[in-house]
Order: sequence, then structure tokens, then C-alpha cells
Amino acid sequence: MNSPHGAHPYWPRNLQLSDYVPNNRPVWQILTVFFSVSGLPLVATWLLSGQGRRGSGTPPSPLGLWRRLAICWFALCAFIHMVIEGWFSLYNQDIAKDQAFLSQLWKEYSKGDSRYILANNFVVCMETVTAWAWGPLSLWAVGAFLRQRPERFLLQLVISLGQLYGDVLYFLTEYRDGFQHGELGHPLYFWFYFIFLNALWIVVPSVLLLDAWHKLVCAQSLADGTAGPRPPKRQHEWLQ
Repeated sequence: MNSPHGAHPYWPRNLQLSDYVPNNRPVWQILTVFFSVSGLPLVATWLLSGQGRRGSGTPPSPLGLWRRLAICWFALCAFIHMVIEGWFSLYNQDIAKDQAFLSQLWKEYSKGDSRYILANNFVVCMETVTAWAWGPLSLWAVGAFLRQRPERFLLQLVISLGQLYGDVLYFLTEYRDGFQHGELGHPLYFWFYFIFLNALWIVVPSVLLLDAWHKLVCAQSLADGTAGPRPPKRQHEWLQ
């Protein structure tokens, strides 16, 4: 049954959602299924990374704890970006009235940020880029690290920078709107849904960004050192 004006849990309270249909699943069930399913790629990637990394024509070598956790992070990102955020990218106009599980998940999250139930232009564009750019690249990064591919730290740098940039914009746009799309200070909707879950994509990408920067700088320094001294250029060659 459609909800009349005002009979919805979203902020600001005067939102008009004429086609909104309340979830028919309890909150505990939605969150339990979400976190349980999200744990599957983490467990699978952890087990795969424990078998050692393989390069082309080289025997497997063990990965360190922190590198294995980083690979698991990219596996989680691939799942969240392509499945959860990919659903929003495709069906954002129908989420308010839809009762599919992922739509109900987004209706629950929207209690912390109603821009999603409203299909706000910014979040639609941001989630679309996240789903179809950072999602596949995260999956590529998992394979690249497991196979010890030379592009692995470049992928880590690009993905982390993109995630960090998108999340900063996400917070800043809501800050400039006066945090009007959620109940400010609510322990679950504001502090857990809006702050904590999104802050993960500030903290972790920042660490991985610095890690990738360090690895790439070291690799370039090594390449510069092994190249040997360069012969002096004649004056006209500087202009070429």
C-alpha cells in the first residue's frame, strides 16, 4: 500500500514521496543478510591470498598480512560497487516503490541520507561512476595482486584516489546542505549509516593511496638508478 504524505521515515519530514512503499522486511534481517553476504568475498579472497602470489613463470611467494587485508578490501569494494551501488545506478528511479531486497536495502540506508530515496542528481552520478569504474577496477586489482602483475600498484593508486575524491564530495555536498537529509545525531542512521560506513572510504583509501605512492616512487627511483647516467644533450636537442 502506498504511503500518504508524511508517512515515511525520511528527512526532511516534509518530503513528498507519493510512490513510497514501506519495506516488508525487518531492519535486522536486511542488515544481517547484507553483512553476511558482504563477508563472502572477504573470506574467499583471504583464502586465495593465503596460497601465495604467482608471477609469470615464478613459484608462489607468501603475501604479508597487510597486503592480504588490502586485497580483501579490493574484493569487498568490487562487490559493494558493482552489486550494491550498481543496483542503485540502474534502478534509482524505482527504489521508493520497489520491494526487491537491494531496493529495500537502499530504502533502509536512505534513513541516513534521503538523497538516495529522492534519486538526487549528485548521488546518482557519483554512484554510477563508482559502480562502473571503481568496481571493475577493484576486481582487476584483486587479480593483479594475486598474480603479482606489474600494474597492481597503479590500480591501487587510481582506485583509491577516485574513491577518496568521491567520498569527500559526498560529505561536503551534504555539509553544504546543512545535513538536512537525515536525522542529525541519530546513533544508527547518522553515526553508523552516514558517518561510519562512508568514513571507511576515506580512511582506507587514504592509507592505500600513500602505500601506492611509496611503491611507485621506489620503483621509479630504482628505474632511474639502473638506467645509468644520460649523455649530455646538445643545445638544439632540448627543444625537441
